Amino acid sequence: MKIISAETLDAALDPKSLADALRDAFRADIEVPVRHHHEIARPDADATLLLMPAWTGRDNSESFVGTKIVTVYPANGAKSLPAVMGTYLLIKGDTGAPLVAMDGARLTVWRTAAASALAARYLVKPAAARMVMIGAGALAPFLIRAHCAESPISDVALWNHRPERAEHVAADLRAEGFPVRAVTDLETAVREADLVSSATLSSTPLIHGAWLKPGVHLDCVGAFKPSMRETDDAVITRASLFCDTRAGALKEGGDYAQPLAAGLITQETIKADLFDLARGTHRGRASADEITMFKSVGTAIEDLAAAIAVWKRVS
Repeated sequence: MKIISAETLDAALDPKSLADALRDAFRADIEVPVRHHHEIARPDADATLLLMPAWTGRDNSESFVGTKIVTVYPANGAKSLPAVMGTYLLIKGDTGAPLVAMDGARLTVWRTAAASALAARYLVKPAAARMVMIGAGALAPFLIRAHCAESPISDVALWNHRPERAEHVAADLRAEGFPVRAVTDLETAVREADLVSSATLSSTPLIHGAWLKPGVHLDCVGAFKPSMRETDDAVITRASLFCDTRAGALKEGGDYAQPLAAGLITQETIKADLFDLARGTHRGRASADEITMFKSVGTAIEDLAAAIAVWKRVS
């Protein structure tokens, strides 16, 4: 069995081909059980074990089984270790033989950005030139690269609650050739944007509906718990709503879960998910002035598709 590091994984993938792989996966027959969530009692702080399996169905020409194993150990900070760690295990579907174990954290940021890029193909207006990235964490560079691969972005404004972090990430991306600048005025940046991508752990809205110009697309990747939120109610009522999977977005992500619980939206308010968009049962953006919003919470389909793409490049 091979072991694939983050560096090898980076060398094996590119944003556009990975978005293609995810598109094909959402068109395919893939089984995705409910993810397993287990609490582990610890003397310092209770930990969590997450298991996210998926496998290709009978109609696939190649057969694979995969699962992402993620641990969350809140006390790791005191040990100079990351709180969240993970591994992805890819297995031959016809025999059950393990093929490869790869860096789960790196795989996650790649596939998350690719899912947003895939949604952008259907939801971002063709002439989108100005992007705002809210949050300068691990996902931000991957989201910027992925969106720049899909749209003619000529300016990226990067905002973070710690401005020095935004400056650092912007400088790194400029060195790669991306047109990224750090900003401190979030409202002005959002008002000017054609595309707003957000990846934060905020529990209070950062994006306000009053700021949105006609035709803007919102790519909301953060706020992955029901208690978190990146957008206010005015965004939800102004935008046409899309998601990666309905079950996940309406249950796990606060941007949709909170308005749903409050009766502001219903399940039918969601116009389409990535299955609908990839399979052509929904066209996506309907007009140049339509405000669109994509809520991503992640799915094991994306992990499996990304892992298979890596395996095909390195095997």
